[in-house]
Amino acid sequence: MQIHAQLLTSGFICDQLVVNRVAEFFGKFADFGEYGCDLLKQIDWSISSFPFNLMISGYAGSDTPRAAVLVYRRMMRNGFMPDMYTFPVVLKSCAKFLGIGEGRQVHGVVVKMGVLSDLVVQNSLVHFYGGFGDFRVASMVFDDMHVRDVVSWSCLISGYVRAGLFDEAIALFLRMDVKPNIATLVSMLVACGRMRHLSLGKEIHGLIVRCVRVDLVVGNAIMDMYVKCECLCEAKQIFDELPEIDIVSWTTMISGLVQCKRPKESLQRFHKMLALGIEPDRLILTSVLSACASLGALDYGRWIDGYIDFRDIKWDTHIGTTMIDMYAKCGCVEMALWTFNEMPFKNVYTWNALLGGLAMHGHGREALKHFEEMIKSGMRPNEVTFLAILTACCHSGLVDEGRRCFHQMISQQHNLSPRLEHYGCMVDMLCRAQLLDEARELIKTMPMPPDVLIWGALLSGCKASGAVELSQEILDSLLELESQDSGVYVLLSNIHATDQRWPEVSRIRRLMKEKGIKKAPGSSVIEVDGKVHEFFAGEASHPQNEDLHYFLNILSSNLYLEGHFSDPF
Repeated sequence: MQIHAQLLTSGFICDQLVVNRVAEFFGKFADFGEYGCDLLKQIDWSISSFPFNLMISGYAGSDTPRAAVLVYRRMMRNGFMPDMYTFPVVLKSCAKFLGIGEGRQVHGVVVKMGVLSDLVVQNSLVHFYGGFGDFRVASMVFDDMHVRDVVSWSCLISGYVRAGLFDEAIALFLRMDVKPNIATLVSMLVACGRMRHLSLGKEIHGLIVRCVRVDLVVGNAIMDMYVKCECLCEAKQIFDELPEIDIVSWTTMISGLVQCKRPKESLQRFHKMLALGIEPDRLILTSVLSACASLGALDYGRWIDGYIDFRDIKWDTHIGTTMIDMYAKCGCVEMALWTFNEMPFKNVYTWNALLGGLAMHGHGREALKHFEEMIKSGMRPNEVTFLAILTACCHSGLVDEGRRCFHQMISQQHNLSPRLEHYGCMVDMLCRAQLLDEARELIKTMPMPPDVLIWGALLSGCKASGAVELSQEILDSLLELESQDSGVYVLLSNIHATDQRWPEVSRIRRLMKEKGIKKAPGSSVIEVDGKVHEFFAGEASHPQNEDLHYFLNILSSNLYLEGHFSDPF
C-alpha cells in the first residue's frame, strides 16, 4: 500500500512496465484482488488489456482459481472489455474450481462479443466442457470449428479418456487429420490400456519411439498400457530401459504384477524397491496387501500393517478395505473384524470385504448379522454384497436364509438383477442340501444359459445323492458348451466309477483326450519365516523335496497308528 501511494504521487502509475509489474504482483495474492482492481482502474487500460489478463492469469494458476473469475467480474463492472486472450484463462479457472455455471456464462459472453471463431477460445471451450463430461456441447463446439489444430483434437480426446469413454477416444483419434502431439499419444495409451487394445497400443508405442525421446512420464504411460494388456514381458522391458525410475514406475509394475496374478513376483519387486531406499506410498502398499492376500502371506501382511503405523501413513478406506481382505484370506478373521471396527469410515467395498471373508471361512450367521447391520446403517448393498451373502449361506448350509436373501436382492427395495454367479451360488447351495429338483427348476428359470460351474455344482449334488442318470444329461449339456474345464469331466468320470460304469468312464476319459483337456495339477501355498513356498501335485523340484517326503511319511505312519488309514504305504 505504501508503494501504491508512491506510484500515485510520482506518476509512475502511467508507465506500462510498472503497470505490468503491479498486475503480476497482485495476481499472486488472492487477498489483494479487489485492491488490485481499484489500483488498475486508475490506469488508461484502453491502450492494452495485458495488465488485467496478467493478473487474471496469476489467479488462474494459483490455489484459489475462483479469485480469477471474481476479478474478471469486478473489472467487467468497471468497464473492462475482455478480449480473446482473457477468455481462455477465465475458462481454465472455471475448470479448476468446477465452476460449470460460471463457465457457461463466459461462453455466453464469448458468443455475444463475436470472438467464438478464435481458435484458442474454441479450444478452451472444448477443454472446459470435456473436463465436465458435457460432450454434447464440447462436440458441438468442435464440429463447428472451421480450423482444428492438434490442441483441438487433444482436448476432446483427453476429455473422453478422463470420462472413461475410451471407445469414443479411440474412434476420434483414428479420425485425426493432423499429426498428434505427445499429450494426444499419452491419452491414447491410457485408452488402449483400459480397452486392452494391444495392437493400437503397440502402434502408438512405435510412433512415440520414432518421433520423440521417451522420458519418464511417457515411459510410465507405455509401461502402464502393456500392464493393462497383461503383456508383462514388454512392461518389464520398458521398466528396465527407463532413464530413471520414480514411485509411479514402481507402482505401475508392482500393481500390474498383482493384477496379472503374479503376486509372488510383485512381492519380490517390492522387496527390491525397499532395498533401494524408496519409501512406498499408499497405492503400492494396497497392491502389496492384495498380493499377500492372494498368497496367504500373513507375516508379510502383518509387516505391512506395522509399517503403515510406524511411518504414520494416513489410513483411508482403500487401505483399510485391502487390510480386511488380507487378514480374512490369510485366516485371521478376528483381525479382519478388529480392523473393520476400527475404521471410522466404511464404504460398500469395505462391507463386501468383511462379508466375503466371513463367508469364506463358513461364518454364515456372523455374515448375516453384519449384513443386517449394513442395511441399518443406510449403506446400499450391491451385487457383490449379495454374492458374498449367498456364498455364506451356501457354505453354512443356511438354505432358508439363502432363499430369503436371493428374493431380497430382486425385491423392489434393492432391485438388483442376479448375475450368473448368484444363480451359481443358489444352485450350489440347493445341491449341497440334496434339493436337486429345486436346483434344476431354478436353472430353467435363469435368463441366461448355465455355464460349466453351474453344471459342476449340479454334478457334485448328483455324486452325493447317486443320481447317475441325471449326470448323463449334464454330460450332454457340457458337450454343447464345448467346455475346456477339466474338473467337471473328472467329477463326471468319478461318478460313473463309483457306480462301476467303466465303459462310461473310458468314454469320458477318451473324450477328454480328443478335446485336449488335461487335468490341472492341484497346488498349495504356505509361508514359512516370511518366505512363500508353492507346491504342485506331482512336482519334485523343491530343494527340500526329500526332507518334505520324509516328514510326510512320519505323519502318515502316526495317522496309521491312530487308526485313520488302513495302510500308510
